[in-house]
Amino acid sequence: MDGKIFADREGQPFSQALAVRDGKFIRVGSNKEVLTLRGDKTRVVSARGRTVIPGLNDSHLHPTRAGRFYLTELRWDGVPTLKEALRRLREQARRTPPGQWVRVIGGWTPYQFAEKRMPTLAEINEATGDVPTFVMYLYSRGFLNQAGIKAMGITAGTPAPAGASYEIGEDGKPTGLILADPNPALLYQMVAKLPALSPADEVLSTRYFYRELNRFGLTSAIDAAGGGHVFPEDYVATEALAKEGKLSLRLGYFLFPRSAGTEIKDYRRMLAGREPGENSDHLRSNGFVLLGVGEAPVLAAIDFENFMAPRPEIDEEIFAPALEQVITGLVDRGFSFRIHATYNESIDKILDVLERVQKKTPFAGRLRWAIDHAETVSPDSLKRIQALGGGIAVQNRLAFAGEDFAARYGSEVASRAPPLRDILDAGIPLGLGTDGTRVSSYNPWLSLYWAVSGRSLGGTELLSPKQRLSRTEALRQYTQGSAWFSGEETRKGRIAVGQDADFAVLSADYFSIPEVQIKDVVSLLTVLGGEVVYAAPPLWHWRPSRCRQRQPGHRYVISAAMHLHPVRPPIPNDPLTPRDGRKP
Repeated sequence: MDGKIFADREGQPFSQALAVRDGKFIRVGSNKEVLTLRGDKTRVVSARGRTVIPGLNDSHLHPTRAGRFYLTELRWDGVPTLKEALRRLREQARRTPPGQWVRVIGGWTPYQFAEKRMPTLAEINEATGDVPTFVMYLYSRGFLNQAGIKAMGITAGTPAPAGASYEIGEDGKPTGLILADPNPALLYQMVAKLPALSPADEVLSTRYFYRELNRFGLTSAIDAAGGGHVFPEDYVATEALAKEGKLSLRLGYFLFPRSAGTEIKDYRRMLAGREPGENSDHLRSNGFVLLGVGEAPVLAAIDFENFMAPRPEIDEEIFAPALEQVITGLVDRGFSFRIHATYNESIDKILDVLERVQKKTPFAGRLRWAIDHAETVSPDSLKRIQALGGGIAVQNRLAFAGEDFAARYGSEVASRAPPLRDILDAGIPLGLGTDGTRVSSYNPWLSLYWAVSGRSLGGTELLSPKQRLSRTEALRQYTQGSAWFSGEETRKGRIAVGQDADFAVLSADYFSIPEVQIKDVVSLLTVLGGEVVYAAPPLWHWRPSRCRQRQPGHRYVISAAMHLHPVRPPIPNDPLTPRDGRKP
């Protein structure tokens, strides 16, 4: 059986086998030790030498929002050339039905293309013709084709929010280029105006997206909320899956205000009658759990991360009184909070507010709170965050925008943006994630590659070797580390007796393959609480449609991992898999 199960025990990081019963790990050890538990009802899965890891946990993702739109979007994640990206754009335009748009919303960078450039408006128009199209690059740029300009009714006189604009050509007409300099509100508005799916199709789209996350070995995520995504209306699809016991990953979620200036009113309405830790999942006790407010408790405190534009300055006189009131109210009720802060200049001002709250209404050690992003956090700010009992959730945003960041702030600043090693050395809880899907890809392995290699997806070396993590450390922060932010570090994140049986069998040995190949790792078998939620060849016979009906008391034994098959066949009669095995 000769497996490689990452149990992360001191002096013995790897084991041969594991056993699961009633959704929990009941034994981890050698094949001989584990197989003594085998009984008449035990199902044995041979892993044949492959690596098994705890289920990955994205500490900052936007899954409920992404799920609503997944089936409407063309993804350029990992596409190697601009030529191929434009070919896919052309094909998507051909198949897009009347009334819908072609849309590419995040997950790509021009530096991933062999051509090392963005598409031009002329190329987008040629590829899409009279089908309305919107392409968005991070929260920096948007591209509308001429059909999209017409469909939106945009003219030279159409107003834009402060800090954003429509480019006007020499002919006095909008070109289709949307600039966020640095305010992305106009990009938010564009996405919000695109045609939605029907409620039933939103549920299907969400289910597809969560299965896609399972494909990478993800079993948990923290939903950091986000602009243009309101509660409870836009949570209906995930809520429906939770109530039907059909969620294929565990989600903890935060809430986002509707608009600037109404935050306190919004939270009072959204949190009325609700308690921290409230769970909507009818199958799992930690399936879809309300955690608190984030990532913008007060919208005036956001420092937009458009690295193609100068750093924005947040005004403490404007945001501080509201932020202090909001945080005090959350602490009083026991709700967690997390705050978007890209630059240390912003973090310093936010910490001033939090320290005032701490003096009046102590929260350090009482609840989990976090700074999100923290690309340029300083050593002094790290000390202050640690003293307040906070964590830092870091994403691989510079894997997508690192070249833009370095061009503006210099390679020395980029070499510690963010300072992963310094965060760990300061004793601050660190969670890794992606910030998918409007910024980076939702693929967790791209984030792990970035944390280990320090390189962007364009191959540019950015993060200093002093700030990078070892493969074991990066995986630990993507599992145990992320679990801290939802208060579940004693329940999930490790392959250990008594923990939730969430794990993935990998297509390659993450611990030994060349760094560049980390980006290509996927899961062959993803298990959530002992239930198979995703399977690929050669474990196709363990697919969810065949493993869905389980009887209490069944035991499962995993011993190593299996051979990788290059083809992913369709699931017969499975509504989640089209006949050709591809996402529609």
